Amino acid sequence: MAIGSSTALRDANLERLVDGVWDVLVVGGGINGAVTASALSAGGAKVALVDGADFASMTSQESSNLVWGGIKYLENYEFRLVWKLCKSRNRLIRKYPQNVREIRFFVPLARSIRGFKRWLPVLYAGTWLYWLMGRCDTRMPRWLSRRRIAAEETCVDVSKVKGGVEYSDAYLLDNDARFVFSFVRTALNHGAAVANYVHVDRCRREDGLWQVSATDRVSDRSLEIRAKVVINAAGPHVDELNATNGVKTSAHHLFSKGVHLVVNRMTDQKHVLTFFDDDNRMFFVIPMGHCSVVGTTDTRVSHPDTEITDEDRELVLHNINRYLPADKHIGIDDIIGERCGVRPLAVHGGGADGDEDWINLSRKHVVDIDREQQCISIFGGKMTDCLNVGEEVFEEVRKLGVDLHDPGEAWYGEPPAELRREYREKARALKLDALPARADSEPLSERLWRRYGTDAFTMLTEIGRNPKLADPVSHGSDYRVCELEYAARHEMIVTLEDFLRRRSKVALVVRHERLRGLEGVREGCRILFGEDADARFAEYFGSD
Repeated sequence: MAIGSSTALRDANLERLVDGVWDVLVVGGGINGAVTASALSAGGAKVALVDGADFASMTSQESSNLVWGGIKYLENYEFRLVWKLCKSRNRLIRKYPQNVREIRFFVPLARSIRGFKRWLPVLYAGTWLYWLMGRCDTRMPRWLSRRRIAAEETCVDVSKVKGGVEYSDAYLLDNDARFVFSFVRTALNHGAAVANYVHVDRCRREDGLWQVSATDRVSDRSLEIRAKVVINAAGPHVDELNATNGVKTSAHHLFSKGVHLVVNRMTDQKHVLTFFDDDNRMFFVIPMGHCSVVGTTDTRVSHPDTEITDEDRELVLHNINRYLPADKHIGIDDIIGERCGVRPLAVHGGGADGDEDWINLSRKHVVDIDREQQCISIFGGKMTDCLNVGEEVFEEVRKLGVDLHDPGEAWYGEPPAELRREYREKARALKLDALPARADSEPLSERLWRRYGTDAFTMLTEIGRNPKLADPVSHGSDYRVCELEYAARHEMIVTLEDFLRRRSKVALVVRHERLRGLEGVREGCRILFGEDADARFAEYFGSD
């Protein structure tokens, strides 16, 4: 793999990886690995984190972007799981007020839906139970008559529904991979050595330490990393890594493929349209900037590496079009982008073999500990549950003998309100929000704070010295020069996809063929990669 010119931070971290003995090596930079590295490094552990590809490049970049307490798990009477997820959701809303927002879920119920569990009064009662289990921290549920649905949501064909309900959960304002990277950045700030595109080839236990052989996929350099404890947070590849390392666990993974389609914004309302598909499972129309994300599927697959099929696309389109007026049906040509990934589901023993067991299989996480070998494996997990995972693994690492102090809330959350007020005053003095922006975009000062936290202070200082850094990368672009320069220095951008798909959501909301012709992409590539810009552009889009 080739690499761009802005490599100083990554190069420095690679040198640190092979220097000395780490308390903990975390393998996998998805949400589980990122929160674990953040919590442990804030607690005083010497932490190394590596990922064989880019951070959040598998399951953690293919989520629905929802942060929800799992209302559907009430069907299976998993009250303890729902209670726990709602508590975590509320904490994320409170600690990430700019990134995790409460949002209403607007649920029209089709006339064709049958069964006691889909009886409208029962569904309405379920939303009230859900609200109570969520400590009443969100807005109250609401009954929706057909007349109210018609008045509030023109996207729904009311002739096909018998009424509905509305309740609250939350979602990520940016994309899921960006949220994951915020934990990676926190781990870096607390002294962790972090590197993407480092593949772990083999781990062996010798003389009371893990001797880890790895390869830098950028330079093909061989690396030897030593650690007291290894945490396997490889997401869908946890079982594969354990098999390579000779680690036995009581849990293992089954895989569910989830597919989302990105289309032009289907509704002007700022809520999540929520329906039931042919199998009585929930699917959504979720806002994402000027687009909507439609999905998801829930298909059992045997392997973590999967791809979207025509059958997947047709299934999603069929399920959504059942609820839309004929003149608003969407088709294959309306698809702007696609998301396809697997959910690794944690099971014990033989797992679920029948269809009924599969549909009802719990989505909760499992932390499996091999105390003799000093290895922890994380199975399953959800974006909503991430803080619980970080705290649980933290306690298990402490039990394994690593000296830790209580980090409090230092390992997660946005900067305190007083710093935000100070930042706003400086942004106001620079008249930052008076600069031209797209009509549908939020104020520039708010976006910089939400995405970069206290690092946005540095951006303000640089803009004060050189106002052109606040200019859009190109005409019509929502990204500013200062953001690209920051990403080049601080976000370990190795490929153009790293930026377009994960540090930002540009590749999700702009068609690939249109993206290739945008002036801003060429200019952004130049800022990110310097003299390697043409090579990185061709690597992503293909040569002419």
